[in-house]
Amino acid sequence: MASRTCANFLHLVSGDLLDIPQTPRALPRVMTVPGIISDVDYCSSNDGDSDVTSSGCRERKIIVANMLPLHAKRDAETSEWRFSWDEDSLRLQLKDGFSPETEVIYVGSLKVDIDASEQEEVAQKLLEEFNCVPTFLPQDLQKKFYLGFCKQQLWPLFHYMLPICPDHGDRFDRFLWQAYVSANKIFADKVMEVINPDDDYVWVHDYHLMVLPTFLRKCFHRIKLGFFLHSPFPSSEIYRTLPVRDEILRGLLNCDLIGFHTFDYARHFLSCCSRMLGLDYESKRGHIGLDYFGRTVFIKILPVGVHMGRLESVLNLSSTACKVKEIQKLFEGKKLILGVDDMDIFKGISLKLLAVEQLLRQHPDLQGKVVLVQIVNPARGSGKDVQEAKKETYLTAKKINEVYGSPNYQPVILIDRPVPRFEKSAYYALAECCIVNAVRDGMNLVPYKYIVCRQGTPFMDEALGIKSDSSRTSMLVVSEFIGCSPSLSGAIRVNPWDIDAVAEALNTAITIPESEKQLRHEKHYRYVSTHDVAYWAHSFAQDLERACQDHYSKRCWGIGLGLGFRVVSLSPSFRRLGIDHIVSSYKRTNRRAIFLDYDGTVVPEASIIKTPSPEVISILKTLCDDPKNTVFIVSGRGRTSLSDWLAPCEMLGIAAEHGYFIRWSKDSEWETSPVGADLEWKRIVEPVMSLYREATDGSSIETKESALVWHHKDADPDFGSCQAKELLDHLENVLANEPAVVRRGQHIVEVKPQGVSKGLVAEKVLSRMVNGGKPPDFVMCVGDDKSDEDMFESILTSVSNPSLPVAPEIFACTVGRKPSKAKYYLDDAADVLKLLQGLATATSSKPRCLPEIQVSFESTA
Repeated sequence: MASRTCANFLHLVSGDLLDIPQTPRALPRVMTVPGIISDVDYCSSNDGDSDVTSSGCRERKIIVANMLPLHAKRDAETSEWRFSWDEDSLRLQLKDGFSPETEVIYVGSLKVDIDASEQEEVAQKLLEEFNCVPTFLPQDLQKKFYLGFCKQQLWPLFHYMLPICPDHGDRFDRFLWQAYVSANKIFADKVMEVINPDDDYVWVHDYHLMVLPTFLRKCFHRIKLGFFLHSPFPSSEIYRTLPVRDEILRGLLNCDLIGFHTFDYARHFLSCCSRMLGLDYESKRGHIGLDYFGRTVFIKILPVGVHMGRLESVLNLSSTACKVKEIQKLFEGKKLILGVDDMDIFKGISLKLLAVEQLLRQHPDLQGKVVLVQIVNPARGSGKDVQEAKKETYLTAKKINEVYGSPNYQPVILIDRPVPRFEKSAYYALAECCIVNAVRDGMNLVPYKYIVCRQGTPFMDEALGIKSDSSRTSMLVVSEFIGCSPSLSGAIRVNPWDIDAVAEALNTAITIPESEKQLRHEKHYRYVSTHDVAYWAHSFAQDLERACQDHYSKRCWGIGLGLGFRVVSLSPSFRRLGIDHIVSSYKRTNRRAIFLDYDGTVVPEASIIKTPSPEVISILKTLCDDPKNTVFIVSGRGRTSLSDWLAPCEMLGIAAEHGYFIRWSKDSEWETSPVGADLEWKRIVEPVMSLYREATDGSSIETKESALVWHHKDADPDFGSCQAKELLDHLENVLANEPAVVRRGQHIVEVKPQGVSKGLVAEKVLSRMVNGGKPPDFVMCVGDDKSDEDMFESILTSVSNPSLPVAPEIFACTVGRKPSKAKYYLDDAADVLKLLQGLATATSSKPRCLPEIQVSFESTA
């Protein structure tokens, strides 16, 4: 089988990439049915309609993470590599949430370096014995990817630390970013060696692999892809400082489901999508969804849990029981407070020690009775910040012990070494209080583990010398800045920066009545035991299946270059409007109706100059001078500006302010819609809109003859959107009995008369053509926004009228690839201009008089 290496992705990334050697050979594709494995490169099929044929095999899930859930050790005698499962790995434990029939494949790196000469043999062994696919990142790349970009740039930023100066974090490094992208491509390459894209679900984990989804989505447009972020997601004010912010956001948006521990993290992500990419979200039957080029990207909010069986099995070890007795004897007569943290600057260990110092200072009676045991896990990263945090921790502990300690008593005990699981469990089981004081942490499962160990097991009860039916207690002091805090409603939540408050919380935790400790523990244990890691994994997998259920009901194709790649997913009947196709129809018809929106259609939406170009005027003039054509510009703009700008087109019809005003040619009079003659409601609307304009910086009011529009495009995106919702609700209430409708559009809230819409304009024009003896045999309508959808719907309804002798050819076309009632699309205003130029070229221009079908509004009202 041909190897699909990272070389397949080089065109995705601009700039020079690291020189990455290919793996010795591709791993064999995991076969699920008998047959021949094709050597076809799956990346060569990018139309999204010809992915690998489904095999109808057993369900498979591919778990992709930075590290494989394995321990690796070289045998001292044979020098062979020995591998075993890491039973404490979350990636391994989540299998319990899947059905027993589900096959799970792991893709990731090993924790040890494997020599290139051994990689092929090791890869084969891991695949056959463990269903694991190792990535084998080159050592230099691994260092730049993990210790460089991940740990020195992404990790601090996601924990709200900005590199304001060289001594306060590392500045953005383009070479480290290229290493990050290169590593993600190697992971993608390995996934593609084993994936059956029609059947398998891929679940990517954490911030190490945030652009991986882009590479996978590019090769397999309908891949079933989920992502879970185990770290915090920062607020937009922090995240926007990242130079590659858009690439990472778009990478995540190439997933079907994105998971976060808390609503705060999800809210920050959604805010970034809104502010930086202009994407809005909405709740769809209880699920938050982002519309991203026709695909709905769902957001999942659920904190991860612990593996109950694993924790309980450790409690039942004889080594744990022995350790419990040893600790009991060591701290007899003292209240034990426990802290378990990694050594890094965000865990707040020094702040915790200062709080203990304050506790002993404010409550002298506790001196000699309270001990903080702080277990320090090895640092996951390197750098001077870790060394500084370690130095500060030791100095603070030393100072406290010198001031408040004695030869037989140390108030702070630091355990700075690898601590086995059984020893940690023993400390959890005996601690009266557990404190997690991190200044920022994605989740932190220490409180959950503490609660389970305090609940105990029959074996542990025997070791502790307590009855199995005796009440259980636990007390938690947790930082309000960690992911598990919202789910622990019985914990004492603290601001870790407020030393006095933390000290008082510790005092409360160890002096609170036993009955209350029991109630808090019972509440926490109910939650932790029912929301374990299996529940979390099952819930995520279930939502991922739901998010992917419509994959094959739409057509998919890719657009965008590099890491800006994304997939457009739209109705099977929705296709690009070909110029040759419509020109052919145009030439063979004689009674044509053409409806054109103005802004965003014949004039680019982003253009500062809103007057039509000479080319647009020339094309429109050619089209409307053809006696076979009835051409209308249908716009929300006012009649004065439209009539001035389009004055050279004498035979052009104009419908202004969504059809409130209409005229059939330059020489005809403006007609006013009779249904909206009463505009007294404007007196009610204007002061309300003025109130919101004054309260919303950057907003403005546009006054039309028939409507009032509140614009918030230049306001803060979040505040503007919030105010728009409030204004919409406010206006709907005050206008409940008025002949006006309130509509929310893109960055606007508009109030206009009832019974006025672009759809009604199309209906009236077509009706008059029929009544004038010239039923249309060709109808074209082009527009770019929501108001034009009314025209598309109206045209489709009107032409199905049985009174028409022959059904006309219809070309309803939206501008931009997006969900629409139109059957065709064009990419932008430039494409619309090319289309109109093609029609103009096919037109035989000749002078004509005013159309015979011109009549007044009143005659058909």
